[in-house]
Amino acid sequence: MTKSPNTHKMTNKTNIFYLLGLNDRTTNRRLIFTFIFLCYSLIWIVNGALILVIILEEKLHEPMYIFLCNLCINSLYGTAAFYPKFLYDLVTNNRTISYAGCMLQGFVIYSYASTDFSILALMAYDRYLAICRPLEYHSVMTKHKVVLLVCFSRLVPWLCHTVLMIMTSLLQLCDSHIDKLYCANWSIVKLSCNSITTNNIVGYIFILFYFCHVVFIMCSYVPLLKSAVKSRDGRKKFTQTCMPHLFCLLNVTVALLFDLMYARYGSPSLSAGVKNFMALQFLLFPPILNPVIYGLKLTSISEVITKHKVICMNA
Repeated sequence: MTKSPNTHKMTNKTNIFYLLGLNDRTTNRRLIFTFIFLCYSLIWIVNGALILVIILEEKLHEPMYIFLCNLCINSLYGTAAFYPKFLYDLVTNNRTISYAGCMLQGFVIYSYASTDFSILALMAYDRYLAICRPLEYHSVMTKHKVVLLVCFSRLVPWLCHTVLMIMTSLLQLCDSHIDKLYCANWSIVKLSCNSITTNNIVGYIFILFYFCHVVFIMCSYVPLLKSAVKSRDGRKKFTQTCMPHLFCLLNVTVALLFDLMYARYGSPSLSAGVKNFMALQFLLFPPILNPVIYGLKLTSISEVITKHKVICMNA
């Protein structure tokens, strides 16, 4: 894809971007602010509660729960790049963001999304070992290996998105208007005066790389399903630990797919409300639903939460 030069060329170091997801004609700003504030508060409550439960309860210091804790921490990391800035914009009617701030916001939001897939892939591998190869589980999933896997689940997405951001920073831009509520790498790339073919190819390579994570997860479920069919105990383990994982995978994949497909192929004729909803899905539903699904479905976590609730009521 090549963009023709614009007569109003800008340097690739433009100081300010204008976020056009909300415009001056947007009504009910107070209602939007209240809704977004409640959502962000809920994200902190459900994720923070699950993180605390896993940290404080020694019997939950196992690989699966460590990965789950990392998933919740990642949700807080990713949403922190959007919600505070958006709430500030609603209060002040501000629609600008600095060049450095825009690059950082895009980096954090999409490295969060990529890290979610990495963690879900680790959780699928953990369940495969626990259910299909239980005798080898503790020898394979050692503390040292768990730490390495958690580190890689974060470092690889950071590396991928650092490459994308460096490539984007080298582009000469012809515009400073981003038709979105927040900055995204592809939104900045589309403002380029020159050819973005290389950026496009690298972007698709990274999308394919994370699509392979989804394929890996689905393949790992083939032996898990076979094991579940064979015994009642296998079915119980599958229902308690694998079903929440599948729900989370579906939740993250569908939400991010909406955003990616709209960003690249979306129709400009769609209303602003529909555009904003599609862009916000993966910053809204996965961070809220993932900890809730696991908290309700995993017996170990629900028992600990119930125990602490009883203690608080009797205190």
